[in-house]
Amino acid sequence: MSEISVNSILDASGGATTTINGFTPTVSNMAGRNKIINGGMGIDQRNAGAAVSTNGAFPLDRWTLSKDGGTIAASRSTVFPAGFTNSLLFSVTTGYTPTAAQQNNVRQNTEGFNVSDFGWGAAGAQSVVLSFWVRSSLTGTFAGSVNNSAYNRSYVYTYSVSAANIWEYKTVIIAGDTSGTWLTDNSVGLRVIFDLGSGSDYNATAGVWSAGEKRNTAGAVQPITTSGATFYITGVQLEEGSVATPFEHRQYGQELALCQRYFQTNYTDGVAIGTITQTNAIGRWIDAAGNYAGILVNFAVRMRAVPSVVHWGVLAGATTGQVSGDGTNKAALVSHSGQWGVTISTNNVASGSGESVRCNYTASSEL
Repeated sequence: MSEISVNSILDASGGATTTINGFTPTVSNMAGRNKIINGGMGIDQRNAGAAVSTNGAFPLDRWTLSKDGGTIAASRSTVFPAGFTNSLLFSVTTGYTPTAAQQNNVRQNTEGFNVSDFGWGAAGAQSVVLSFWVRSSLTGTFAGSVNNSAYNRSYVYTYSVSAANIWEYKTVIIAGDTSGTWLTDNSVGLRVIFDLGSGSDYNATAGVWSAGEKRNTAGAVQPITTSGATFYITGVQLEEGSVATPFEHRQYGQELALCQRYFQTNYTDGVAIGTITQTNAIGRWIDAAGNYAGILVNFAVRMRAVPSVVHWGVLAGATTGQVSGDGTNKAALVSHSGQWGVTISTNNVASGSGESVRCNYTASSEL
């Protein structure tokens, strides 16, 4: 029997590579390398695919729209490159030119625990690679940035879109920052930003670390200025090293659980938050007449911090701050809040045996 030689080495980006009899098969790097959550744009717990346009809104889980002007709609899209099933689309309805102090972008705030291995803010800070797919109706040089929590350290990067309405793959190597303060707890560790149009106050030289809050470089394409412009991104990955590896496709349940650390709800997939529905509602039965009832909510995963909880009744006419019981909507309070759960309780239930109180809820501990 011939001897089989198997060796394991490290490739250029730190992942394991196995050689068998001198042959090196193509393998993906180890799991957990992508610091971006929902980079494939598949999880949308809030909107059921509907577009959002307000400052601070989340068009998809973990992605925040930040805007100071114009009219832009952001939503999950089924236009995507090979290997993906979704993207994040920005459509400019009414374009405008930002003033010097205005900014428009989409960002993901990454938890410090998840990027502590970068070692930023000290000697030996590791380089990272940002990779993504982009498609735009506009061509030219676009910009984005990486910022720390305090917005006083910034790295502006640029990339080129060569052809309109064609998916293109981009990689950006970012040298580790040896200066500044980079948090490594459950606060914002770093911010990954794709600029959609910002004023001159946010300009900086690309490819180097700068002090202050920077977003773009002078002359970069600004989609927010062009009515009818479209901009898509997907496959966003941020990993340690200097060589981009294939996108880390996590199982749907894994990706959802990662998102639920920051936002979760009992609503069924595909049902928009705030919908008045009894499907999948949470509740408890009351075994005797009484004037008090409490619903203990156990979260699907431990949340990043004690969340902000909003709840709705399940009957017609229900509003936020209510539960439904004994055929009516009743005011209710949130108490005993924690990272693992919360109690939603109401007085004056006056329910008989066999009655119940029910509601729908959201819990948010977003960065």
